[in-house]
Amino acid sequence: MNEFLELVKKLQTVEDATELLARQIELNETIRRALDFAVAAHEGQTRKSGEPYVVHPILVAAITASISGDTTMVVSALLHDVVEDTPHTIEEIGELFGDDVRHIVEGLTKIVEIRDEKLAPSGSDERLISSALTFRKMLIASIEDVRVLIIKLCDRLHNMLTLDALPEEKQLRISEETLVVYAPIAHRLGISRIKNLLEDLSFRYIYPKDYAKIHDYIERHHQSLHIRLNSFIGKVKNTLCMYGFPRDEFEVIGRVKHYYSIYLKMHRKGISIDEVLDLLAVRVIVKEPLECYEALGALHLQFTPLISRFKDYIALPKDNGYQTIHTTLFDEENIVEAQIRTERMHHLAEYGIAAHWKYKEGEAGDATEAVKLEWLKSLPYQDDSIEEFYELAKNDLFSEDITVFSPKGDYYTLPKDSVALDFAYAVHTEIGDQATGAIINKEKASLLTILKNGDIVRIITQEEPILHCSWIDTVKTSRAKERIRSKCRQRTREVNELAGYNILAGIFDRSPAEIRKILEESGATSSIQRVPERLDVLREKIHKVSKAAKIREVRFWEVLKRGYRRPGIKDVDHFSFFTNKPVDRVEFDYCCHPKAGDDIVAFYKENRAIIHHKLCKKAYGLIREGTPMLFVRWRGNRQARYRLIVALQNQKGVLAQLLTKLSQMGLNVTSIELGIFSSDTAEYCQIEVESERADKKEIAQGISRKFKLVEIVALDDAYNHK
Repeated sequence: MNEFLELVKKLQTVEDATELLARQIELNETIRRALDFAVAAHEGQTRKSGEPYVVHPILVAAITASISGDTTMVVSALLHDVVEDTPHTIEEIGELFGDDVRHIVEGLTKIVEIRDEKLAPSGSDERLISSALTFRKMLIASIEDVRVLIIKLCDRLHNMLTLDALPEEKQLRISEETLVVYAPIAHRLGISRIKNLLEDLSFRYIYPKDYAKIHDYIERHHQSLHIRLNSFIGKVKNTLCMYGFPRDEFEVIGRVKHYYSIYLKMHRKGISIDEVLDLLAVRVIVKEPLECYEALGALHLQFTPLISRFKDYIALPKDNGYQTIHTTLFDEENIVEAQIRTERMHHLAEYGIAAHWKYKEGEAGDATEAVKLEWLKSLPYQDDSIEEFYELAKNDLFSEDITVFSPKGDYYTLPKDSVALDFAYAVHTEIGDQATGAIINKEKASLLTILKNGDIVRIITQEEPILHCSWIDTVKTSRAKERIRSKCRQRTREVNELAGYNILAGIFDRSPAEIRKILEESGATSSIQRVPERLDVLREKIHKVSKAAKIREVRFWEVLKRGYRRPGIKDVDHFSFFTNKPVDRVEFDYCCHPKAGDDIVAFYKENRAIIHHKLCKKAYGLIREGTPMLFVRWRGNRQARYRLIVALQNQKGVLAQLLTKLSQMGLNVTSIELGIFSSDTAEYCQIEVESERADKKEIAQGISRKFKLVEIVALDDAYNHK
């Protein structure tokens, strides 16, 4: 594959590109017609590098042929830019090459590529929105035919291979989009070859210094790494032969792990490349599934296995169809990851769903059956927020899955660090909505307990649905996040509407039903749900009710004039009320624990304001009963509190640099604890900070630009009782 891609990078003429395509697939009559059509359509067009533009679709077709071998996909790849960049129409494509090709090309055309000149600055909000928009368009276009995604990935791979022709800023922007959009999709489709290439190519442009460090290390230690690798391969071969495998009935392939996976391991653990223990990996490829377990037994008898790293994806395949046994072995001073699979599993691991077309004449022809695509159709495409859609979807796309079981033995694949509530929603949305707790491995546990590979989980439920609104950042799966967000939005709308009537009822000493009737008769019910949050809307509704019911406001305003600093506003402790009633003190109930900045409601009883969290279950009951309420909001600026865990490299002055950075970001440090964990190259510190900004993501991004942020937790959470 590497030799093939080197050719793809270098070729600049139509003749050379066509010759490379012919090496990947026989140029039948249909492919030749498409080739001639593309050459004529793109005549006179050139790329940034100066080569004829048609070289690009020919080479994209060559890459597509190398992973699929399917005529329809190759023809579609040849024509993928014709409709967008030439006068030819999609109808013309259909007439000349059939409905199948038309459908794929139309899907590719719908993914309106973000052109270089339109790319927003790297790291900007506009850039994220653009990437997320492209991401959603790609997935929508591929719902009916996943071949659209496969060709698009090949298209992006060729663009990344030829990125040197663009200015540095554009290289960075395109690489960022590749890493956050294209590589995760390649992973989810199981096409590891393209995923790894896209990650490494993007890594080189986004983090050039980190890339250079890893590259230099691998180059400097090239000889010793390969000597160790070849030695271990020889031992594995001898071991398998010793345990009865004929020498020509299996294959052992060795490799040094790809750069971006090394970088992620360094970044995740806060270690240097010298501390990465398993840089080397081998693959053992056998004929039959049962032989995978025989090979595993042989290796575990010969080498000491690291049991905590053992994973059986043959018995429990990943959702993208991936099947392989993973084990990690000690060999003298080396630690080597070993993957054991059959030839068919190897094809599926390398080519993912594309293996269905590449190997359709052989046993792997039904490989696509193992690739579950329900995730593609179940994503929240109707979500109004593009950024929200991307955040939800990417959790289901990124790698590192775990497998957990129901008590009946059904298994569920979830993202790493999923909690018990994720499992509940994976089983069924009603189970998630009604979940109150969990039993994990026969022990009672919280719904926020992080699950481990192999856990057996039973969910405890009740009849009535429960809101888990403050847990939305804790759950990992898009299914759980979207369901929680939807239910909480629905409850918030209902609470705001009912509270609006209750607040007006309290002001006018009428029942909520009377207030509702007055507003309905005068056609003034719109925006009632904004009354609890917007003082201007409340004032407007007071005027509407007064006018409609012929209630004079004199008494109301006379009361406001007596002893108040501002008309209508009564400040008590940390709260401001808008009321015509005396408020002598503020109390909290014991059912909920709202903290500064939480959404709150206030009930009025005997000159007291009783504060609840807006989504408190008891408060919801009181609101539905029509209990008198007050307009309330927090006084002054809201201070959000966070706990940070940061890995600091063992360098002089690095703590001072971190504290300076936090100060520049407007974060007030309230406590700091050093040395909660240490390694040879890094020390972990725990810091608590306050900020007027409640955007946790923005704070995390700001710190991560210069330091290794391991964790950020919002401390102002009324419901996060683990």
